[in-house]
Amino acid sequence: MDKSKALVIVFIIVSFLGFLDASYLTVEHYRNALLPCIIFKGCEQVTTSAYSKVFGLPLALYGAAYYLFMLLVSVFYFDTKNKWGFNILKYLPVTGFLASAYFVYLQLFVIHAICTYCVISATTSTALFILSFFLI
Repeated sequence: MDKSKALVIVFIIVSFLGFLDASYLTVEHYRNALLPCIIFKGCEQVTTSAYSKVFGLPLALYGAAYYLFMLLVSVFYFDTKNKWGFNILKYLPVTGFLASAYFVYLQLFVIHAICTYCVISATTSTALFILSFFLI
C-alpha cells in the first residue's frame, strides 16, 4: 500500500472516531443524560454551559456533522482520487482545528472545567489538521 492510501485510511479512521465521540455527546444531550467524566471533572459543566449550543443546537451536533462530512469525503477521495475531495481534506481541517482551539480556550479560561469527550474531539480535529499537512 502506498503512503497516500495509508494516509487517507488514517483520515477515515480518525474522522470515524470523531464522529462516534460527537454523536455520543449529541445523543446524550438530547436524552438529558449526565455524562460520566472519566479523566477530567466538569463534563456536565461544559456540556450544559451557555457555550454548549449555537442557534439552539448542541455544538456536538455540529461536530458530528463535521466528522461525518470528513469521513464521507475521505472515503470518496480514497475511491476516486478526485481533486475536489483532495482539496477538502487538505483545507477543511483548519476550520475544525480553529474551532476546537476556541472550545478548549472556553473550557480552560471561561467555563473553568474540562470535558473528557470534548478533549477527545479536540484531539481528533487536531489529528486531522496535522494529517492535512502530509497531503500538501
